[in-house]
Amino acid sequence: MSDQPPVMDPVTLAVLRGRLEQVADEMDATLYRSAFNPIIAEAHDACHGLYDAATGDTLIQGKSGLPVFVGAMAFAVRATVAAANPRGGMKEGETWITNDAYDGGTHANDFKLVRPFYRGGKLWCYMASAAHWHDVGGAVPGNYNPAATECWQEAVQIPPVRIVRDERIDEDVLAILRANTRLPASLWGDLNGQLAALELGARRLNGLLDEYGDDLVLQAMTELRSRALKLMRSHIASLPDGRYSFEDVLDNDGITNVPLTIALDMTVAGDRLLLDFSRTSPQCAGPVNISRATAIAACYVALKHLFPDVPANAGVLDAVDFVLPDRLVISAERPRPVGGYTETILRMIDVIFSAAAQADPTRAVAQAYGTINALSIAGHRSDKGREGQQWVMFSFFGGGHGAHSGGDGLSHGNAPISTATIPPLEILEAAYPVRFTEWSLRGGSGGDGQYRGGLGAVYEIELLEKDAEVFVFGERGSSPPKGIAGGGPGAMNVFRYENDGAWNVPPMLSKMRGIRLARGERVRLETPGGGGWGPASLRDEAQRQRDRAMGYAANDGTDDESA
Repeated sequence: MSDQPPVMDPVTLAVLRGRLEQVADEMDATLYRSAFNPIIAEAHDACHGLYDAATGDTLIQGKSGLPVFVGAMAFAVRATVAAANPRGGMKEGETWITNDAYDGGTHANDFKLVRPFYRGGKLWCYMASAAHWHDVGGAVPGNYNPAATECWQEAVQIPPVRIVRDERIDEDVLAILRANTRLPASLWGDLNGQLAALELGARRLNGLLDEYGDDLVLQAMTELRSRALKLMRSHIASLPDGRYSFEDVLDNDGITNVPLTIALDMTVAGDRLLLDFSRTSPQCAGPVNISRATAIAACYVALKHLFPDVPANAGVLDAVDFVLPDRLVISAERPRPVGGYTETILRMIDVIFSAAAQADPTRAVAQAYGTINALSIAGHRSDKGREGQQWVMFSFFGGGHGAHSGGDGLSHGNAPISTATIPPLEILEAAYPVRFTEWSLRGGSGGDGQYRGGLGAVYEIELLEKDAEVFVFGERGSSPPKGIAGGGPGAMNVFRYENDGAWNVPPMLSKMRGIRLARGERVRLETPGGGGWGPASLRDEAQRQRDRAMGYAANDGTDDESA
């Protein structure tokens, strides 16, 4: 007789998968509804999940949380457990906090909370929350510092520490956090939102386990990981064996105006996949570096895009091997700055899509717009009753997605690293002294092809206060998103700012700090479109007529909107 439990029937497994995902979904929703920061409350730049008690591996993620957070959070959980063990371990009634980007991934704005979940005095799993806090110190309001050369210039650095002891907030740790932000009220609200989300998750998970039993739910999570691995192996095996290589570039590191290479050699061998990034540029002086944890999380996101039916858990990576030598721009070490991690992981996703297209162009998607265009505008209020009050507007912006074998790319979409939404202009105008004078699709920005790349967007923002300082951190200012299967490139990114009636472009095109604006002056973003799919000669003439009628006419490489 086998000691293995019988295979769970598919109906029960589907029900338990839905119920477990609902636990994470409710944690997401709780934080979105209670956070003070629009980047969490409106843009949903956060996530929650359940992690294995023994390994820290991802068990369950919510459907609305950022996928890149879920991939990185496994590293954050492991790092937190490792830090806690010499200090007595993680006890019931505790919650730990960290923003360590090197062990836990992403960047220092993203605070991770880890709570051990106990049943009957025994550790059953970890619950974790990650969220982008509005401002956490550093040299630049909002923390996207394009000129940073070390991590301390980006934000305060918090290693894993207890923020809750015996179910009470540690006021000493809280005092340190509050002293290292320009916006303490926002920090306080976001922290409490994350703690409330974890508390709700614990109640919901206890209720689920009471209803179905600990052993059955644990068996379901084990089977979901096993099924993810089986599906991944099946998808990989459907690709032709071989080595597929692709490389792309980042504009610069914000310090030196020299492109940086992100290179991938992808090998398909039966039902296993090897992702070799050895030819990538070495770690650099500026803040486009990322840690190894972040790089692996980016691969997780790209593979989920390519194989969307695979359950979202650690099984996604069980059939994948990585070659990531030390001290590359995608495996950087402290204190190299990592604040602009979003731009680099987007380029990693681009090269994975383009390499996969060589193996099977019908499965892959052309490159998306490839930059979040992180923009901070900061100053002090001058209106009556709020004189001297500091304000910091931070936001990111959308662009065109790549075309695919089934149709045109999505116009004005969110970055493929996440499910985060672009904050509505009404919210931004209500919260900050700015006015959007334009928010529109960028005609002609999508790459031409049998299927057209999605369109980027145009955002123009006018300052309503007497003065402010602007910081921009973007990419794709010198290299466009690529098409696949013969499709053309999308338009490149363009950022301009107005001073004394003249429009200016940053020396490094996509990155600049310390731009001064006076009342009535504007900044303008023209974001990239996505790459096209297939030869342009095969595009249906009726579609071309519609493109012209709607102002969508695809970029065929002859127009230059940056001129």
